[in-house]
Order: sequence, then C-alpha cells, then structure tokens
Amino acid sequence: MVIIVTGGIGSGKSEVCRMIASEYGFPVYDADSRVKALYVRYPELVDELETVLECGLRDGDGNFVPALLADRIFTDHDSVLKTEEKVFPYLISDFAAFSAASESHVVFESATVLEKPAFDCFGDAVIFVDAPVALRIERACSRDGADRKKIIARMSNQRFMNMISDGTAGESAEYRKQISRITAVISNTGGLQDLESQVRMVVDAILEKDNK
Repeated sequence: MVIIVTGGIGSGKSEVCRMIASEYGFPVYDADSRVKALYVRYPELVDELETVLECGLRDGDGNFVPALLADRIFTDHDSVLKTEEKVFPYLISDFAAFSAASESHVVFESATVLEKPAFDCFGDAVIFVDAPVALRIERACSRDGADRKKIIARMSNQRFMNMISDGTAGESAEYRKQISRITAVISNTGGLQDLESQVRMVVDAILEKDNK
C-alpha cells in the first residue's frame, strides 16, 4: 500500500511522516528531497531542462544549481509545467524502485501531489495534514529562518492547500475531485501528544480497511 501524506508549507506533514515511520516502521519517500537528488544522479535530466527552459542551470564547474532553476520557474507557470513534464517521469520511476525494495507499506510525502495530473491515480490512501494559514506561516518562518514575505510567496504557489485550510476548496468544482481523494484529515493545531494520537487513529483505520 502507498500512503500519501500531503499538506501545505508548515502544516507538519514531515512530522506526521516521522511518527508513522517510528510507530509502524513504514519507509518514507520524501518527494522534495528525492527530486533534488535526481538532478545530481541524472545529468541528462538537467540537459533536458536546460533545453526546454532555454537557460543554463549549472555553475562554471558543470554542477547543477537549484537556485537557478528556482529563479527560472518561480513566477512562470508555463516553465513550471515544462519542468514537471520532464521531472515527474524520473520521480515516478525512482519511487517505483523505492517501493519495490520495501517489504512493507510505504509513505509518499509531497506537498503538491494532489494538484498534479501526473499523480491522479497515484496512491491507495491520502492523509491531509492541515493547520490555519497564519499558523503555517509562523511555523515555516521559525523552521526555515526565512523572511515572512518569502514564505508567503512560496505558499501562494500552493493554492489548493491554502483553499483547504481556509475552507473554500469545496466551493471550487476544479478541486472537488482532489478533495474526494483525501482519506483522512489530521488537524495539526495542538501539541505532539495530540498529533501522535491522531496519527495512530488515522493510520490504524487505513490499515484496518485495507485488511478487510
């Protein structure tokens, strides 16, 4: 079984994944960190990106520079789509190898998986980790030591996550299908003990349903 854990910046999805790994022993595939590793592992992927984005993404020594890609796609939605079209096949293949090597259920952690058509039929259960936008901004600033404006700018690219947090996602026909994929919602507004309790309850219910 593939259990997806998703949520916006500062929601606490990584903490939920750590709890699942500790409590149940399920390996966690962190999509963000794995993508960064793919750029290093597959130089041909960077070649493809430089071609479609029509810009250099390496330093003088030929090493991939993540900041160059981030600057190129940050405010250009078309460039984001072109990048995803190249990256996602590599990511999906990498995850397939990761899950095949596991003898247990696996967890796929990603902030944007529900918003990307390439993952429409992906996963067996979806756990959405939520918290109010203001709290998520506060957490992200504290965690990353980043400027508040930069965090808000990053969050603006996670429209669906924000709409769920403020309760407006259900009003959009565009997002009803994605909402229907969510198996359970964990509200991360309390302490660690409350979060651990919700994680156990949600994962136990998912596993019980799978065993029926």
